[in-house]
Amino acid sequence: MSLHDRIIPYLETAGLYHLARLNSQWFWVDEPLLSTFIERWRPETHTFHMPFGECTVTSEDVAYQLGLPIDGEPVSGCLSEFENLMENERPAWERFRVLPADATDDIVRIYVRAYIMMLLSSQLFADKNANRVHLRWLPYVASLEDLGRYSWGLAALAWLYRCLCRGTNRNVVNLAGPLQLLQSWIFWRFSCLRPSDFNVFGFPYLPYKWVPSILTSGLQCWKVSTQGGNV
Repeated sequence: MSLHDRIIPYLETAGLYHLARLNSQWFWVDEPLLSTFIERWRPETHTFHMPFGECTVTSEDVAYQLGLPIDGEPVSGCLSEFENLMENERPAWERFRVLPADATDDIVRIYVRAYIMMLLSSQLFADKNANRVHLRWLPYVASLEDLGRYSWGLAALAWLYRCLCRGTNRNVVNLAGPLQLLQSWIFWRFSCLRPSDFNVFGFPYLPYKWVPSILTSGLQCWKVSTQGGNV
């Protein structure tokens, strides 16, 4: 679904606009690179064990790199009163992929709900259900004005931790979770692994600040082979 100009104000209110920009304009998933880091993830400490020490993705990284709110109400609860979210025995909102040029405000809000459902299910809380969207997100998009009061950043971070812990299982072969967050964190914390055109895309929430010395010194002696996923 395209990022239409008319839905941007709603995404800004929900705190999801920068994530939508990443989804719309920039981000490819480098699976060998991500697999290399997942091999160094330790579920016991929720950290990556590197030759020069431990490090991990934090709530600050989520806020700066994806522009997501990390304070507010928790993203939790179960689906209730589902009949209020149905229309003609079908979910009421996800109806089309292209916003008509002459769309009314009501149609725009329908498109916004569908777009946010897509964003949550495929970017922040992706799983292995292919193109299916979980019904748990329907109550959140019912009121577009209230979306901004939830802590989407902390929920995404918790889901990333859970997916990384699952990924350490030798029987797991496919990656899932907010992989954009993990890859962005790798690029910013490990500058030698950044692609040459990475800085072309603007990250308005991310200040240019010093990198912890433990990472800087460690990078001098650590090389990653992303071709085979081995260190």
